[in-house]
Amino acid sequence: MAKKRIVVLYGGMADEHPISCISAASVLRAIDMERYEVIPVGITRKGQWIVDGEDPKAWKLGTSDLPSVEITKNSRPVLLDPALGCDGFFAGEHEDLKNPANGYGTNFVSMSGIDPEKHNVVCSLGHVDAVFPVLHGPFGEDGTVQGLFEMMKVPYVGCGVLASSVCMDKHFTKILLQAAGIDVAPWITLDTREFDSDSAFERNAMGILAQVQRAELAYPLFIKPSRAGSSFGVTKVESGDGADARSQLASAVFEASRHDWKVLIEEGIDGREIECAVLRDVPAEQTRTSLPGEVVLDSRSHGEDDAFYDFDSKYMDESASHVEVPASLPQEILERVRTVAGKSFDAVDGMGLSRVDTFVRPDGSVMVNEINTMPGFTSISMYPKAWEATGIPYSKLITMLIDGVLN
Repeated sequence: MAKKRIVVLYGGMADEHPISCISAASVLRAIDMERYEVIPVGITRKGQWIVDGEDPKAWKLGTSDLPSVEITKNSRPVLLDPALGCDGFFAGEHEDLKNPANGYGTNFVSMSGIDPEKHNVVCSLGHVDAVFPVLHGPFGEDGTVQGLFEMMKVPYVGCGVLASSVCMDKHFTKILLQAAGIDVAPWITLDTREFDSDSAFERNAMGILAQVQRAELAYPLFIKPSRAGSSFGVTKVESGDGADARSQLASAVFEASRHDWKVLIEEGIDGREIECAVLRDVPAEQTRTSLPGEVVLDSRSHGEDDAFYDFDSKYMDESASHVEVPASLPQEILERVRTVAGKSFDAVDGMGLSRVDTFVRPDGSVMVNEINTMPGFTSISMYPKAWEATGIPYSKLITMLIDGVLN
């Protein structure tokens, strides 16, 4: 059987750039090379698509320097001709990266419109059967890349444009889930575009606090960007009491606004954070859910009660947390989490894969926190670990996701 040519896309312009690199490294080490011919395509932080850069398979979790897609002496620009669809992937020469004014200056090109006197040699990357966009955050997980491949009629792994864009925006995720009768944490959304950044929002502190009070949100509060992931810009505010309470709240909103002008203030939930992996690799099949898992913060076991699952816990410090699948909960509650996760995935018109993060409250009720349409694929990530515990090994999971879009 001829190998299928698969583009694995990683990096990107989002804050989650290094996490995408680490996830892609794990995917590339585990993908079935006897089944697929893989073309790793990196996207720099400036948005340049390249091949033949640093080998991403060498990137690992927990190193002091986070990986990044950089232009090397062997890098070549990737050029797309949307009109050619699966045959529209090309590579230029390194000189085009160094001299964009004399090269292409963009990742989009029409093969019929090339002036050979102005451009270097262009070669086809071959017929691409599918793309696996291992991209996290804006410009990759938010429907933008998905829309590009839809226009090119190129099969791709993961959720479509609607689900990707809705789930990237926590505000609209909540609205859609509420409409489907699914419980979500109480929240308010702030538009910070006209806030006073010169004072780090200190001059807006009274107004922010007033909105929290009108919404009757209970502390602790979590302040987070609406359209960012991996806990970037997330701050926990413990109390609204005390002379500096307003300042703490304003400072937290300011920090979140550095990642997105749309900021959520969300009521902290008294419950355990339980995550469930969801899979629908073939459109005609029913949504499948994994055994739910729990990320246990080992720092909490050492008395740090205010710890939460931040960026370092997820990606930089392997000793900070560990994954337990299935979570230590009664079977009835585990099944309830699976039901809610599947219903949530269907409510947003999910496809391919997602990780649904929930809160299980002391009374056993389940509330959805968020949906990640391209969850982390690192060696300690919940999504692959949950499926492994449910009976689908990592390499087979990747094969299922790719083959599902090839049919």
